[in-house]
Amino acid sequence: MKFIGVDLGWQSQPSGLCALEWTGDRLQLRSLARLDSLEEVLAWIDRQVADGPAGVAVDAPTLIPNATGMRWADRLTHRYFGKYHGGAYPANLGHSFAARTVGFGLSLETRGFDHDPEGKRPDRFQIEVFPHPAMVYLFSLDRILKYKKGRLAERQQALQQLRQLILQYLPEHEPSLPLVAADLPEVPSRGAALKALEDQLDALVCAYVAAHWWYWGPQRNLVLGDRAQGYIVVPGRWASPS
Repeated sequence: MKFIGVDLGWQSQPSGLCALEWTGDRLQLRSLARLDSLEEVLAWIDRQVADGPAGVAVDAPTLIPNATGMRWADRLTHRYFGKYHGGAYPANLGHSFAARTVGFGLSLETRGFDHDPEGKRPDRFQIEVFPHPAMVYLFSLDRILKYKKGRLAERQQALQQLRQLILQYLPEHEPSLPLVAADLPEVPSRGAALKALEDQLDALVCAYVAAHWWYWGPQRNLVLGDRAQGYIVVPGRWASPS
């Protein structure tokens, strides 16, 4: 079983990518990448999974039923994770990114990756995820790591912290993803290279959430929203939203 994480470029930006594989008792990191076009991203996924079973976790709103305002799933991230500074960016069909992100989800569906917010966990599935709330649970954070905005030195420090937390915590979780420092790129000092690593580490977290969903289903994951309204899967033992 393969697990693909996609930190999708919502506009025209490159996308971070990660592939993990379940080997029978643990996960293994197979690939980290960053590609420019959606065509390249989809071709990369095709190569990674071939004709086999796989789950794809996408950090982007792939289901957007609302013409304006905010999806219910996005509102729930603010309700449950606002205190951690982990609320989602509001998605609606009026945004310029909507056609791109929804289209990507549809492209995955044509490859047999149906949405799976109910935890049916078929051989091929896709889910929408959001790394910040996932990290709150996976890394026992009091608030999110702010590596996306701010001064370069601050972003670099936060990204270094994220890299270290991945190495520390993911081998200890179930399912286990054993990692050593050499498995992950070093944190660079330049802004463009920093953004590239950020995308790849976000993709790694996405891929792990796909594996966590496959392994535990609704037992140890929270689903914010539903198939009709859009949803986000967050790992952890949280109170059910209402």
